[in-house]
Amino acid sequence: MRIFFSLFWIFAKIGLFTLGGGYAMLPLIEAEIVDKHHWIDKKEFLDLTAMAQAAPGILAVNMAIFIGYKLAGLPGAAVTTLGAALPSFGIILLIALFFHDFRQNETVARIFMGIRPAVVALIAVPVLRLSKTAGVTWKSAWFPLLCALAVWLGHVSPVYVVLVAGLGGWLFCRRKTP
Repeated sequence: MRIFFSLFWIFAKIGLFTLGGGYAMLPLIEAEIVDKHHWIDKKEFLDLTAMAQAAPGILAVNMAIFIGYKLAGLPGAAVTTLGAALPSFGIILLIALFFHDFRQNETVARIFMGIRPAVVALIAVPVLRLSKTAGVTWKSAWFPLLCALAVWLGHVSPVYVVLVAGLGGWLFCRRKTP
């Protein structure tokens, strides 16, 4: 029973105090689950992150589901999902209730402008950590950069980028294995 409370509290705390979405939450989830509690190792965390990114839905919720299921089965997945989603739901509900009151407020607009660079940094840190754990080097970084440029500058659909990358990975692995 203690594991359920711990899992709920970890994901609720992270969900409540993290700006920037799932990628900004990744280092906090890793710090709690891998570094502090040692429930899973770094390699397994990287694998769960890859699965969470590939699965449809919100990254943070997908991570919560996978980690909760890994540690405590279906009830664990339910508890971690509730912990991850409940704070955001409450905050969005409050914003929706009072949005008309501060929609045109200059101070609120300036606060959000100030938060933007911090959110970029919060997203960049897990990307760099995950790429290091995944073994991405400066020599192999050209492919993700090329994909990002294709989506950003070439207006190529991310769906096509993922399909081509998957096909390329499959062909590469077939070539390496006899």
